Amino acid sequence: MSVSERQGQRLGLKARSQWSPYLERCCLLVSANESYQRAAEDIAILTGIRVSSSTQQRLVHRQEWASPEIDGGVKEMSLDGGKVRLRTPLGESSEWRDYKAVNLHQGAVNAYFRANERLVGWVNQQPLASPLVCLGDGHDGIWNLFAQLDGAIKRLEILDWYHLIENLGKVGGSQARLNAVEARLWNGDVEGAVTLFDDWHHERVERFIAYLAKHRHRIVNYSYYQAEGVSIGSGEIESTVKQIGRRLKISGAQWHEDNVQQVLWQRCAYLNGGFSP
Repeated sequence: MSVSERQGQRLGLKARSQWSPYLERCCLLVSANESYQRAAEDIAILTGIRVSSSTQQRLVHRQEWASPEIDGGVKEMSLDGGKVRLRTPLGESSEWRDYKAVNLHQGAVNAYFRANERLVGWVNQQPLASPLVCLGDGHDGIWNLFAQLDGAIKRLEILDWYHLIENLGKVGGSQARLNAVEARLWNGDVEGAVTLFDDWHHERVERFIAYLAKHRHRIVNYSYYQAEGVSIGSGEIESTVKQIGRRLKISGAQWHEDNVQQVLWQRCAYLNGGFSP
């Protein structure tokens, strides 16, 4: 059935498209969770309409994804990196590359592939509170991104408690000593924690002490902040990366470098509830 240009505008149809906006949204929602082939099969079962896997893919890559906007103030945020496997020529080993994901707590999530400046720009467009709690692990790249946020915003950087204790566990040795160090770090007493290693000289101890010195200003009184309802762990962003990975890392998935960003935005749109009526 053909429709006039005016009818198409009233119905919200895109030019040169044979699919209704509702069917397109259904396709995008389904393929945000599974392979294009499975999406084609499920759409056929759910609607009785056949939309091929290649068309499913084209729908994603031609979509203009709107950046999520936050209504309320953002008091906390966290950053982390994920991995995506890129398509390589036949016979060559797969290549895994990094992308960065951001979670504005109780707000929205977003992700960028080789576009750190765009990530920072998007965050700076949001209504950021001051001070802004910034959570991350010990990776330099994460803290470098935090440092690029709006200079007018005061940042409260907090080293993820669970990563801190994970690094403490790598020191090994007496469990009683480790428990005592953990108790002091829980209260932000870095100097007191370091003194507990005075009688033990080992390269693992030296690495841990250097780690503490590097992140000294990010090791806070975790006991106090937790009691105040402030997040002390980066669990939200780690969950976000896992949720994104459920689409990017499905069995056998390899992505063309030029398509990664669109798929990241599609998955984030799904996680943000962007396909809801």
